[in-house]
Amino acid sequence: MEHMPPLPESLRHFVDWVAAYGMNAPGMVLAIAMRVPAAGGIKPVTGWVRSEASMPAGFRLTPARQAVLDAVSEEQPHTVTELSERSGASAAVIRGLAQAGLLEERMIDRPSVQKRPDPDYHPPILSPNQAAVAEALVHSVQAQRFEVTLLEGVTGSGKTEVYFEAVAACLREGKQVLVLLPEIVLTAQWTSRFAARFGVEPAVWHSELGHKTRRETWCAVESGQTRVVVGARSALFLPFTDLGLVVVDEEHESTYKQEEGVLYHGRDMAIVRARMARAAIVLVSATPSMETLANVEQGRYRHEQLDARHGGAQLPEISLLDLREHGPERGLFLSPVLCDAIEKRLEAGEQAMLFLNRRGYAPLTLCRACGHRIQCPNCSAWMVEHRARRVFACHHCERVEPLKPVCPECGAEHSLVPIGPGIERIDEEVRARFPQAKLLSMASDTLTSPAAMAEAVGRIANNDVNLIIGTQIVAKGWHFPNLTLVGVVDSDLGLGGGDLRAAERTMQLLHQVAGRAGRGEKPGQVMLQSYVSDHPVMQALQHNDFQAFMEQEAAQRRPGFWPPYGRLAAVIVSAPKESHAEQLARHIALNAPEGEGIQVLGPAPAPLALLRGRYRFRLLLRTRRGIAVQPLLRRWLGDVKLSKEAKLEIDIDPVSFM
Repeated sequence: MEHMPPLPESLRHFVDWVAAYGMNAPGMVLAIAMRVPAAGGIKPVTGWVRSEASMPAGFRLTPARQAVLDAVSEEQPHTVTELSERSGASAAVIRGLAQAGLLEERMIDRPSVQKRPDPDYHPPILSPNQAAVAEALVHSVQAQRFEVTLLEGVTGSGKTEVYFEAVAACLREGKQVLVLLPEIVLTAQWTSRFAARFGVEPAVWHSELGHKTRRETWCAVESGQTRVVVGARSALFLPFTDLGLVVVDEEHESTYKQEEGVLYHGRDMAIVRARMARAAIVLVSATPSMETLANVEQGRYRHEQLDARHGGAQLPEISLLDLREHGPERGLFLSPVLCDAIEKRLEAGEQAMLFLNRRGYAPLTLCRACGHRIQCPNCSAWMVEHRARRVFACHHCERVEPLKPVCPECGAEHSLVPIGPGIERIDEEVRARFPQAKLLSMASDTLTSPAAMAEAVGRIANNDVNLIIGTQIVAKGWHFPNLTLVGVVDSDLGLGGGDLRAAERTMQLLHQVAGRAGRGEKPGQVMLQSYVSDHPVMQALQHNDFQAFMEQEAAQRRPGFWPPYGRLAAVIVSAPKESHAEQLARHIALNAPEGEGIQVLGPAPAPLALLRGRYRFRLLLRTRRGIAVQPLLRRWLGDVKLSKEAKLEIDIDPVSFM
């Protein structure tokens, strides 16, 4: 008989809240929380003890039966398997004794998934600034009430060590801790740091776990045995019963937004979960999101800052390489100035990193003969050449095709040429330019699990590698003391298009990448290759003035009540036929809400107008901050009739505009 414990009341309320806020179907949200117990059931473990009943009349005590009775305990229950091993008797013999009343079934206490972390295992030595901030976070936890604190600190300032003191305080209070990370591949290095501080590794929660581990972790969280969980955004839906602290590390990361199925923002819903549990929550970042900074400015969040790198390390020197003056040779992508700098670092026995946020070999392939571009038939996107795998791949629908020897349009042979670089192409250039370098490429499609990432990180830490080429996966909070040079191949990537947050995201990403340099005793250097060196993002990076840049961004958004000074909701209409999708979108637009502080933009084809074989049109509802968008959307869209082929998706607080 399988047993499924009721979800804690706080989790049921949270599920309802996420459904109502995001206008998601409640059953779909509930399914996230119920996925583990519903799939496998929570199976109680039972065993057998010796009963006090007397021997039934006529019951024959064979040697096998006697061996079982000799092996069984009167207090500690043993499973059938254990009794068979101890006595040598079969399961049938054990069942016969149970039917005769000589054995009694008892529940076996489920062992804890993890040992309890020790808050006093290895306390750190903190600087005065770190100690003061840590004390403030500890007080927030000890108050045992809902409170949001932004922990802002320059890269390498020891933010993790500082919020670990809040974790320690929560453990001393006997409460549970949830730490969210934006990428599951980051868990390996984080858990190692946690184990060094607390003596054991925490429980981990993400999609790569096996079902047995997920079920055991779910049970241990629900019973209160597990005290600390680190995981991806889905860990918000674990059945915590006594949550005392939530930490959202790298809170600015857009990967916290769930973009498919149930749409929700992990950071924002973490704040809701903490509020419902009356728990403290710490948002951690070197480059906080504008939404978080606006809440600090309005007095909703506390603000703690770490202004200096830990252990006397200095912030790196950042320089701009204007490619109009110091451009690479024809057909190449690395400036000679950057190559010379790499050469010097390698000769000095140090490590260098090249960053390009673009997977594959080339983002576009075209035919020299007819100009045809290799495009995904299912999406409004170019197929990306992955030369190592010898395929073209669409990064939106995951369609894969073999590399073509001839142009599919005109049939010309050897006419297809790659346009622009991906990291595979930079890897090719680097191997030719630095044949003695010990290279490592890091991208989400080559390092697909925490174990693979842990192996790569170990090789860098052991200096088995001296030149790293990577996508945004290398920008996260890695600590490599011997890494002294970071070169950004294309700093302008991400600045184009009509995305509201393009400049903010580029600033945050490049600031994070730059923060990998010079974290040890040796000074660091960052070189940004750019064709627009006078852009505000580039100037802010060069002068290390994140605050001034964000103030400038805020000044641009306030007048038009763009987030975080207003509210947005996207309405995405899709259908297999373009005319059908457009007609439905125009019909919806005719009934758009009107009023003071309310505006509807569109409909217009989405930037990805074709995605996975569906044509997409977008409308954007924008309101002033004090106007809730959900009631407007319910009145507006409540009576819309959809055909079987059409879909209507609502994205509250959209992060992506694709």
